[in-house]
Amino acid sequence: MNRDDKLAVVSELNESFNRAKFTVVADYCGLKVSELQKIRVELKNCDAEIRVAKNTLLRRAVTDTDNAALSDDFTGTTAVVMGYADPVAPAKVVAKFADDHSKFKIRCAALDGEKIGVEELVALSKLPTKEVLLGQLLSTWNNVPTGLVQVLTGVPRTFVYALQAIKDQKEATNN
Repeated sequence: MNRDDKLAVVSELNESFNRAKFTVVADYCGLKVSELQKIRVELKNCDAEIRVAKNTLLRRAVTDTDNAALSDDFTGTTAVVMGYADPVAPAKVVAKFADDHSKFKIRCAALDGEKIGVEELVALSKLPTKEVLLGQLLSTWNNVPTGLVQVLTGVPRTFVYALQAIKDQKEATNN
C-alpha cells in the first residue's frame, strides 16, 4: 500500500469515526471471511459497519475525534464496528456475534465519545430498541388521560347509581 492509499484510508476512517455515535473495538483473529461477511450484513441492516485496518492507520484516523480514547486498544488483529444511528441495534448484533463466535473478542467500546467496557456494552445490548421504547412511552402517555377520564367519570357514575338505588327502593316500598 503506497502513501496515497494510506492517506485515503486514514481520511475515510477519520470521517467514519467522526460520524460514529457508537464504536466497538474487537479482536477477530481466527474468524473465517464468511463469518465476518455475516456480521457485516447484519450491521449494514442497522446503519452500522465493521472495518478492518492496520492499527497504525486506525490510530492516526481516531486522533482528534470523540473516539480518541480507543487508540490504546488498537493492538493485534483489530476490527472496528461503527454505528451511526441508534447504538442499541449494533450493540445487539455485536454481543450476539461474540456469544456465537468465541474467536470474536470484544475489547472495549465507546458511546458518544465515552469509553465503556464489555459489561456496559452487554447491558446496552439488552435494552429494547428505540422504536420499542417510543411505543412504551406513547402507551404510557395514552394511559394517563384515559385513567384520568375514568376517575373523573367515576364520581358522577357512583352518584347516579346511588340515585337509581334510592329510586328503586322507593318504588319497591310504594308497591
